[in-house]
Amino acid sequence: MRSSLFIVILALVWAGATGNFSGLNLVFGMVLGGVAVLLLRYSLTGPRTLVKARRILSLTVLFLYELMASAVKVALVVIRPNIKAAVRPAIVAVPLTVKSDAEITVLANLVTLTPGTLSIDVSEDKSVLYVHALNMSSREALIADIANGFEKKVQEVFE
Repeated sequence: MRSSLFIVILALVWAGATGNFSGLNLVFGMVLGGVAVLLLRYSLTGPRTLVKARRILSLTVLFLYELMASAVKVALVVIRPNIKAAVRPAIVAVPLTVKSDAEITVLANLVTLTPGTLSIDVSEDKSVLYVHALNMSSREALIADIANGFEKKVQEVFE
């Protein structure tokens, strides 16, 4: 029952993505959905999938919040009459608790995609991420924001 509902949902997504809700296209979407369910049947079963989906959604919501908040902060810096007084750039070494290449890559990309910060490099031993901040008030606050925000959520997703 659950698989058939998922196939129908995938067929509707397929029809929406192609912009064609004809009967033949819906049947084709159901065939594609059936193949996807067959290929992913072991990955889609169990409560572990729901927990992982919830963690990914939590990371996505955090990213969107940080994206909006930092975009507003950067916009406020840019519209100030004396931009030199408003900008306090710095490069900060952020200690990492994530260890795998995938975790570090996701974390570095999240930091880079957030306006006002840019991941520059990772140390050879993968223990430090170097981050450029456009407007840094406190080194400790930046490290805590990354560690308690993105890094914590990335660890949860990769558990």
